[in-house]
Amino acid sequence: MTLDPQYIRQMFPMLERKMRGKRLVYFDSAATTHKPQRVIDAISSTYEEHYGTVHRAIYELSEMATSRYHLARSYVASYLNAQVEEIIFTKGTTEGINLVASCFGKAFIRKGDEILLSILEHHSNIVPWQLMAKERGASLKFIPADAQGNLLLEEYEKLLSEKTKIVSIAHIANSIGTIHPIKEMIRKAHSYGAKVMIDGAQAAGHLPVDVTELGADFYVFSSHKVYGPTGIGVLYGKKEILSLLPPYQGGGDMIERVDLFESSYQPPPLRFEAGTPLIAEAQGLFEALSFIQDIGREKIATYETQLLEYATLELQKIDGLKIIGPKHRKGPIISFLVDGIHPLDLATFLDLEGIAIRSGHHCAQIAMRHFGCEGTARISFAIYNSLEEIDYFVSTLKKVCSILV
Repeated sequence: MTLDPQYIRQMFPMLERKMRGKRLVYFDSAATTHKPQRVIDAISSTYEEHYGTVHRAIYELSEMATSRYHLARSYVASYLNAQVEEIIFTKGTTEGINLVASCFGKAFIRKGDEILLSILEHHSNIVPWQLMAKERGASLKFIPADAQGNLLLEEYEKLLSEKTKIVSIAHIANSIGTIHPIKEMIRKAHSYGAKVMIDGAQAAGHLPVDVTELGADFYVFSSHKVYGPTGIGVLYGKKEILSLLPPYQGGGDMIERVDLFESSYQPPPLRFEAGTPLIAEAQGLFEALSFIQDIGREKIATYETQLLEYATLELQKIDGLKIIGPKHRKGPIISFLVDGIHPLDLATFLDLEGIAIRSGHHCAQIAMRHFGCEGTARISFAIYNSLEEIDYFVSTLKKVCSILV
Protein backbone atom coordinates (compact mmCIF):
# COMPACT_ATOMS: atom_id res chain seq x y z
CA MET A 1 0.00 0.00 0.00
CA THR A 2 1.25 3.48 -0.84
CA LEU A 3 2.04 5.81 2.04
CA ASP A 4 0.29 8.86 0.68
CA PRO A 5 -1.09 10.70 3.74
CA GLN A 6 -4.05 12.14 1.85
CA TYR A 7 -4.97 8.71 0.47
CA ILE A 8 -4.56 7.13 3.90
CA ARG A 9 -6.50 9.90 5.64
CA GLN A 10 -9.55 9.09 3.51
CA MET A 11 -9.62 5.62 5.11
CA PHE A 12 -10.38 7.16 8.53
CA PRO A 13 -14.00 8.34 8.75
CA MET A 14 -13.45 10.35 11.95
CA LEU A 15 -10.86 12.50 10.19
CA GLU A 16 -13.51 13.71 7.74
CA ARG A 17 -15.32 15.49 10.56
CA LYS A 18 -15.07 19.20 11.15
CA MET A 19 -14.36 20.46 14.65
CA ARG A 20 -15.40 23.99 15.63
CA GLY A 21 -16.24 24.38 11.95
CA LYS A 22 -12.63 23.65 10.96
CA ARG A 23 -11.01 20.65 9.30
CA LEU A 24 -9.74 18.41 12.09
CA VAL A 25 -5.99 18.31 12.61
CA TYR A 26 -5.46 15.42 15.00
CA PHE A 27 -2.09 15.52 16.77
CA ASP A 28 -2.86 13.28 19.75
CA SER A 29 -2.18 9.78 18.43
CA ALA A 30 0.13 9.00 21.36
CA ALA A 31 -3.05 9.06 23.48
CA THR A 32 -5.16 7.06 21.03
CA THR A 33 -5.27 6.56 17.27
CA HIS A 34 -8.29 6.83 15.02
CA LYS A 35 -9.58 3.75 13.22
CA PRO A 36 -9.57 3.00 9.50
CA GLN A 37 -12.84 1.88 7.98
CA ARG A 38 -11.56 -1.66 7.54
CA VAL A 39 -11.15 -2.01 11.32
CA ILE A 40 -14.66 -0.67 11.93
CA ASP A 41 -15.99 -3.06 9.28
CA ALA A 42 -14.16 -6.03 10.84
CA ILE A 43 -15.85 -5.37 14.18
CA SER A 44 -19.27 -4.82 12.58
CA SER A 45 -19.04 -7.95 10.44
CA THR A 46 -18.10 -10.01 13.50
CA TYR A 47 -21.37 -9.03 15.16
CA GLU A 48 -23.36 -9.26 11.92
CA GLU A 49 -21.95 -12.46 10.42
CA HIS A 50 -19.53 -14.38 12.63
CA TYR A 51 -20.47 -13.80 16.25
CA GLY A 52 -20.70 -16.75 18.58
CA THR A 53 -19.25 -17.99 21.83
CA VAL A 54 -15.58 -18.98 21.77
CA HIS A 55 -14.18 -22.25 23.17
CA ARG A 56 -17.53 -23.28 24.65
CA ALA A 57 -19.66 -25.03 22.03
CA ILE A 58 -19.53 -27.35 19.03
CA TYR A 59 -22.14 -25.74 16.79
CA GLU A 60 -20.90 -24.25 13.52
CA LEU A 61 -21.16 -20.58 14.53
CA SER A 62 -19.13 -21.17 17.67
CA GLU A 63 -16.51 -23.13 15.76
CA MET A 64 -16.29 -20.32 13.23
CA ALA A 65 -15.86 -17.67 15.95
CA THR A 66 -13.28 -19.80 17.75
CA SER A 67 -11.29 -20.33 14.57
CA ARG A 68 -11.25 -16.60 13.82
CA TYR A 69 -10.24 -15.82 17.42
CA HIS A 70 -7.31 -18.24 17.18
CA LEU A 71 -6.33 -16.72 13.85
CA ALA A 72 -6.20 -13.28 15.45
CA ARG A 73 -3.88 -14.59 18.17
CA SER A 74 -1.67 -16.22 15.54
CA TYR A 75 -1.44 -12.96 13.61
CA VAL A 76 -0.40 -11.03 16.72
CA ALA A 77 2.29 -13.64 17.36
CA SER A 78 3.57 -13.23 13.81
CA TYR A 79 3.52 -9.42 14.19
CA LEU A 80 5.86 -9.67 17.20
CA ASN A 81 7.82 -12.72 15.96
CA ALA A 82 6.61 -14.77 18.91
CA GLN A 83 4.98 -18.16 19.40
CA VAL A 84 1.20 -18.39 19.56
CA GLU A 85 1.14 -19.70 23.14
CA GLU A 86 3.16 -16.64 24.21
CA ILE A 87 0.39 -14.17 23.31
CA ILE A 88 -2.14 -13.21 25.99
CA PHE A 89 -5.08 -10.96 25.21
CA THR A 90 -5.65 -8.32 27.92
CA LYS A 91 -7.76 -5.18 28.24
CA GLY A 92 -4.74 -3.04 27.33
CA THR A 93 -1.20 -2.10 28.30
CA THR A 94 -2.23 -1.19 31.83
CA GLU A 95 -3.77 -4.58 32.53
CA GLY A 96 -0.78 -6.32 30.94
CA ILE A 97 1.62 -4.55 33.30
CA ASN A 98 -0.63 -5.23 36.29
CA LEU A 99 -0.83 -8.89 35.31
CA VAL A 100 2.94 -9.25 35.18
CA ALA A 101 3.47 -7.29 38.40
CA SER A 102 0.92 -9.43 40.23
CA CYS A 103 1.73 -12.87 38.83
CA PHE A 104 5.50 -12.48 38.51
CA GLY A 105 5.56 -10.86 41.94
CA LYS A 106 3.74 -13.77 43.56
CA ALA A 107 6.00 -16.30 41.87
CA PHE A 108 9.41 -14.68 42.14
CA ILE A 109 9.57 -11.52 44.27
CA ARG A 110 10.60 -11.89 47.89
CA LYS A 111 11.44 -9.52 50.73
CA GLY A 112 14.61 -7.58 49.96
CA ASP A 113 14.41 -8.09 46.19
CA GLU A 114 14.63 -5.09 43.86
CA ILE A 115 12.62 -3.85 40.88
CA LEU A 116 14.15 -1.33 38.47
CA LEU A 117 12.06 1.28 36.70
CA SER A 118 13.00 4.60 35.09
CA ILE A 119 11.97 8.11 36.11
CA LEU A 120 10.37 8.58 32.67
CA GLU A 121 7.69 5.90 33.04
CA HIS A 122 3.96 6.27 32.57
CA HIS A 123 2.04 5.90 35.83
CA SER A 124 0.83 2.52 34.58
CA ASN A 125 4.41 1.29 34.74
CA ILE A 126 5.01 2.67 38.23
CA VAL A 127 1.90 2.23 40.37
CA PRO A 128 1.46 -1.56 39.80
CA TRP A 129 5.06 -2.08 40.89
CA GLN A 130 4.58 0.14 43.94
CA LEU A 131 1.62 -1.99 44.98
CA MET A 132 3.48 -5.23 44.37
CA ALA A 133 6.68 -4.06 46.11
CA LYS A 134 4.69 -3.05 49.19
CA GLU A 135 2.89 -6.38 49.25
CA ARG A 136 6.07 -8.46 48.83
CA GLY A 137 8.50 -6.34 50.84
CA ALA A 138 10.61 -5.48 47.79
CA SER A 139 12.35 -2.22 46.91
CA LEU A 140 11.95 0.04 43.89
CA LYS A 141 15.00 1.57 42.21
CA PHE A 142 14.80 4.25 39.52
CA ILE A 143 17.09 4.72 36.54
CA PRO A 144 17.94 8.44 36.24
CA ALA A 145 17.92 10.50 33.04
CA ASP A 146 19.90 13.46 31.79
CA ALA A 147 18.53 16.93 31.10
CA GLN A 148 17.41 15.91 27.60
CA GLY A 149 15.54 12.81 28.74
CA ASN A 150 18.06 10.10 27.85
CA LEU A 151 18.46 7.34 30.41
CA LEU A 152 21.90 7.23 32.03
CA LEU A 153 23.13 3.75 31.14
CA GLU A 154 26.18 3.86 33.40
CA GLU A 155 23.91 4.58 36.36
CA TYR A 156 21.54 1.86 35.19
CA GLU A 157 24.32 -0.71 35.26
CA LYS A 158 25.33 0.42 38.77
CA LEU A 159 21.76 -0.23 39.95
CA LEU A 160 21.72 -3.78 38.62
CA SER A 161 22.66 -6.52 41.07
CA GLU A 162 21.81 -10.08 42.06
CA LYS A 163 18.90 -8.56 44.01
CA THR A 164 17.33 -7.23 40.78
CA LYS A 165 14.43 -9.50 39.84
CA ILE A 166 12.84 -7.48 37.06
CA VAL A 167 13.42 -4.32 35.03
CA SER A 168 10.32 -2.65 33.59
CA ILE A 169 10.79 0.22 31.13
CA ALA A 170 9.06 1.84 28.18
CA HIS A 171 10.24 1.24 24.64
CA ILE A 172 9.34 4.88 23.88
CA ALA A 173 8.67 7.40 26.65
CA ASN A 174 5.10 8.59 26.22
CA SER A 175 5.70 12.08 27.62
CA ILE A 176 8.72 13.17 25.55
CA GLY A 177 9.27 10.49 22.90
CA THR A 178 12.69 9.11 23.89
CA ILE A 179 13.43 5.75 22.28
CA HIS A 180 15.31 3.87 24.96
CA PRO A 181 18.14 1.47 23.98
CA ILE A 182 16.12 -1.46 25.22
CA LYS A 183 18.08 -4.23 23.49
CA GLU A 184 21.25 -3.21 25.31
CA MET A 185 19.34 -2.71 28.56
CA ILE A 186 17.77 -6.16 28.27
CA ARG A 187 21.18 -7.75 27.67
CA LYS A 188 22.66 -6.06 30.74
CA ALA A 189 19.72 -7.05 32.94
CA HIS A 190 19.96 -10.67 31.80
CA SER A 191 23.65 -10.73 32.71
CA TYR A 192 22.52 -10.29 36.34
CA GLY A 193 19.76 -12.88 36.03
CA ALA A 194 16.97 -10.30 35.98
CA LYS A 195 13.90 -10.45 33.75
CA VAL A 196 12.74 -7.49 31.64
CA MET A 197 9.31 -6.19 30.71
CA ILE A 198 8.94 -3.59 27.96
CA ASP A 199 5.99 -1.19 27.80
CA GLY A 200 5.51 -0.99 24.04
CA ALA A 201 2.38 1.19 24.03
CA GLN A 202 4.11 3.98 22.08
CA ALA A 203 6.24 1.71 19.87
CA ALA A 204 4.15 -1.19 18.58
CA GLY A 205 2.39 0.87 15.90
CA HIS A 206 5.40 2.95 14.89
CA LEU A 207 8.50 0.72 14.86
CA PRO A 208 9.29 -2.84 13.79
CA VAL A 209 9.16 -4.92 16.98
CA ASP A 210 10.76 -8.36 17.14
CA VAL A 211 10.55 -9.68 20.69
CA THR A 212 12.78 -12.65 19.90
CA GLU A 213 15.53 -10.44 18.53
CA LEU A 214 15.16 -8.02 21.45
CA GLY A 215 15.26 -10.82 24.00
CA ALA A 216 12.44 -9.28 26.06
CA ASP A 217 10.84 -11.53 28.67
CA PHE A 218 7.57 -9.57 28.51
CA TYR A 219 6.26 -6.99 26.01
CA VAL A 220 2.91 -5.18 26.27
CA PHE A 221 0.89 -2.85 24.06
CA SER A 222 -2.67 -1.59 23.50
CA SER A 223 -4.83 -2.07 20.45
CA HIS A 224 -6.27 1.44 20.53
CA LYS A 225 -2.80 2.95 19.95
CA VAL A 226 -2.22 0.83 16.82
CA TYR A 227 -5.41 1.84 14.94
CA GLY A 228 -7.48 -0.89 16.62
CA PRO A 229 -10.42 -0.85 19.05
CA THR A 230 -10.31 0.01 22.73
CA GLY A 231 -10.75 -2.71 25.33
CA ILE A 232 -8.09 -5.13 24.10
CA GLY A 233 -4.33 -5.29 24.40
CA VAL A 234 -1.50 -7.76 24.12
CA LEU A 235 0.91 -9.25 26.61
CA TYR A 236 3.77 -11.26 25.18
CA GLY A 237 5.64 -13.47 27.64
CA LYS A 238 8.28 -16.12 27.11
CA LYS A 239 6.48 -19.43 27.41
CA GLU A 240 9.00 -20.89 29.86
CA ILE A 241 8.30 -17.97 32.22
CA LEU A 242 4.53 -17.89 31.70
CA SER A 243 4.31 -21.58 32.58
CA LEU A 244 5.71 -20.79 36.04
CA LEU A 245 3.26 -17.98 36.86
CA PRO A 246 0.02 -18.37 38.82
CA PRO A 247 -3.28 -17.17 37.29
CA TYR A 248 -4.16 -13.49 37.41
CA GLN A 249 -7.94 -13.97 37.76
CA GLY A 250 -10.27 -16.91 38.19
CA GLY A 251 -13.23 -17.79 35.99
CA GLY A 252 -14.23 -19.56 32.83
CA ASP A 253 -11.76 -20.63 30.13
CA MET A 254 -8.72 -20.50 32.41
CA ILE A 255 -9.54 -23.69 34.30
CA GLU A 256 -8.75 -27.31 33.54
CA ARG A 257 -10.75 -28.90 36.37
CA VAL A 258 -12.72 -27.41 39.26
CA ASP A 259 -13.40 -29.30 42.48
CA LEU A 260 -15.04 -27.99 45.63
CA PHE A 261 -11.89 -26.76 47.32
CA GLU A 262 -9.22 -26.78 44.63
CA SER A 263 -8.82 -26.22 40.90
CA SER A 264 -6.25 -26.92 38.22
CA TYR A 265 -5.54 -24.48 35.42
CA GLN A 266 -5.02 -24.37 31.70
CA PRO A 267 -1.54 -23.80 30.31
CA PRO A 268 -0.76 -20.31 28.97
CA PRO A 269 -2.18 -18.29 27.36
CA LEU A 270 -5.66 -19.40 28.47
CA ARG A 271 -4.55 -19.52 32.12
CA PHE A 272 -4.44 -15.72 32.04
CA GLU A 273 -7.66 -15.10 30.11
CA ALA A 274 -10.49 -15.65 32.58
CA GLY A 275 -14.02 -15.02 31.32
CA THR A 276 -15.62 -14.66 27.93
CA PRO A 277 -12.90 -13.67 25.43
CA LEU A 278 -12.72 -10.34 23.63
CA ILE A 279 -14.31 -11.81 20.52
CA ALA A 280 -15.04 -8.80 18.30
CA GLU A 281 -12.18 -6.73 19.70
CA ALA A 282 -9.69 -9.42 18.67
CA GLN A 283 -10.96 -9.17 15.08
CA GLY A 284 -10.53 -5.41 15.15
CA LEU A 285 -6.97 -5.77 16.43
CA PHE A 286 -6.25 -8.37 13.76
CA GLU A 287 -7.43 -5.98 11.05
CA ALA A 288 -5.51 -3.05 12.55
CA LEU A 289 -2.22 -4.95 12.56
CA SER A 290 -2.95 -6.15 9.02
CA PHE A 291 -3.44 -2.52 8.01
CA ILE A 292 -0.04 -1.62 9.49
CA GLN A 293 1.64 -4.58 7.81
CA ASP A 294 0.08 -3.70 4.45
CA ILE A 295 1.75 -0.29 4.62
CA GLY A 296 4.98 -1.60 6.13
CA ARG A 297 6.43 -0.73 9.52
CA GLU A 298 9.75 0.43 8.10
CA LYS A 299 7.89 2.79 5.77
CA ILE A 300 5.76 4.05 8.65
CA ALA A 301 8.82 4.70 10.83
CA THR A 302 10.58 6.56 8.01
CA TYR A 303 7.57 8.73 7.23
CA GLU A 304 6.81 9.60 10.84
CA THR A 305 10.47 10.52 11.36
CA GLN A 306 10.11 12.99 8.47
CA LEU A 307 7.09 14.52 10.18
CA LEU A 308 8.95 14.68 13.49
CA GLU A 309 12.05 16.33 12.04
CA TYR A 310 10.07 18.86 10.02
CA ALA A 311 7.88 19.84 12.97
CA THR A 312 10.92 20.13 15.22
CA LEU A 313 12.67 22.51 12.81
CA GLU A 314 9.57 24.67 12.43
CA LEU A 315 8.83 24.83 16.16
CA GLN A 316 12.40 25.85 16.94
CA LYS A 317 11.80 29.03 14.95
CA ILE A 318 9.18 30.26 17.45
CA ASP A 319 10.53 32.68 20.05
CA GLY A 320 10.16 31.48 23.61
CA LEU A 321 9.32 27.90 22.66
CA LYS A 322 11.33 25.14 24.31
CA ILE A 323 11.14 21.50 23.28
CA ILE A 324 11.29 19.14 26.25
CA GLY A 325 13.18 15.93 25.58
CA PRO A 326 15.94 14.69 23.30
CA LYS A 327 16.64 16.03 19.82
CA HIS A 328 17.45 12.63 18.33
CA ARG A 329 16.40 8.99 18.67
CA LYS A 330 12.74 9.82 19.25
CA GLY A 331 9.35 8.46 18.45
CA PRO A 332 6.83 10.76 16.71
CA ILE A 333 6.21 12.86 19.85
CA ILE A 334 7.13 16.47 20.67
CA SER A 335 6.58 17.93 24.15
CA PHE A 336 7.08 21.67 24.47
CA LEU A 337 6.57 24.78 26.57
CA VAL A 338 6.16 28.42 25.56
CA ASP A 339 7.44 31.12 27.92
CA GLY A 340 4.62 32.77 29.84
CA ILE A 341 1.83 30.57 28.46
CA HIS A 342 0.19 27.67 30.28
CA PRO A 343 -0.02 24.47 28.18
CA LEU A 344 -3.75 24.21 28.89
CA ASP A 345 -4.30 27.68 27.41
CA LEU A 346 -2.37 26.69 24.30
CA ALA A 347 -4.43 23.53 23.86
CA THR A 348 -7.70 25.40 24.43
CA PHE A 349 -7.00 28.08 21.85
CA LEU A 350 -5.67 25.56 19.31
CA ASP A 351 -8.87 23.55 19.73
CA LEU A 352 -10.84 26.60 18.60
CA GLU A 353 -8.98 26.27 15.29
CA GLY A 354 -9.69 22.55 14.92
CA ILE A 355 -6.30 21.38 16.19
CA ALA A 356 -6.30 18.57 18.77
CA ILE A 357 -3.21 18.37 20.99
CA ARG A 358 -2.55 17.10 24.52
CA SER A 359 -1.71 19.22 27.53
CA GLY A 360 -0.88 18.24 31.10
CA HIS A 361 1.46 15.79 32.77
CA HIS A 362 0.69 12.92 30.36
CA CYS A 363 0.34 10.44 33.25
CA ALA A 364 4.06 10.95 33.88
CA GLN A 365 4.29 13.31 36.84
CA ILE A 366 7.73 12.07 37.93
CA ALA A 367 9.09 12.74 34.44
CA MET A 368 7.56 16.21 34.37
CA ARG A 369 9.13 17.10 37.71
CA HIS A 370 12.48 15.94 36.37
CA PHE A 371 12.15 18.64 33.70
CA GLY A 372 11.12 21.25 36.24
CA CYS A 373 7.50 21.61 35.16
CA GLU A 374 4.06 20.32 36.04
CA GLY A 375 3.10 19.60 32.45
CA THR A 376 3.71 20.36 28.78
CA ALA A 377 1.90 20.74 25.50
CA ARG A 378 2.39 17.59 23.42
CA ILE A 379 1.86 16.82 19.76
CA SER A 380 2.15 13.31 18.37
CA PHE A 381 1.91 11.98 14.85
CA ALA A 382 0.55 9.00 12.96
CA ILE A 383 0.48 7.89 9.35
CA TYR A 384 -2.61 10.00 8.56
CA ASN A 385 -0.81 13.27 9.38
CA SER A 386 0.92 15.48 6.81
CA LEU A 387 3.48 18.24 6.40
CA GLU A 388 0.64 20.58 5.43
CA GLU A 389 -1.04 19.96 8.78
CA ILE A 390 2.22 20.81 10.53
CA ASP A 391 2.41 24.08 8.60
CA TYR A 392 -1.14 24.95 9.64
CA PHE A 393 -0.42 24.02 13.25
CA VAL A 394 2.77 26.09 13.42
CA SER A 395 1.18 29.16 11.85
CA THR A 396 -1.83 28.85 14.16
CA LEU A 397 0.41 28.36 17.17
CA LYS A 398 2.25 31.57 16.35
CA LYS A 399 -1.05 33.45 16.26
CA VAL A 400 -2.17 31.91 19.54
CA CYS A 401 1.12 32.82 21.20
CA SER A 402 0.79 36.43 20.04
CA ILE A 403 -2.65 36.57 21.67
CA LEU A 404 -1.71 34.89 24.95
CA VAL A 405 1.68 36.44 25.70
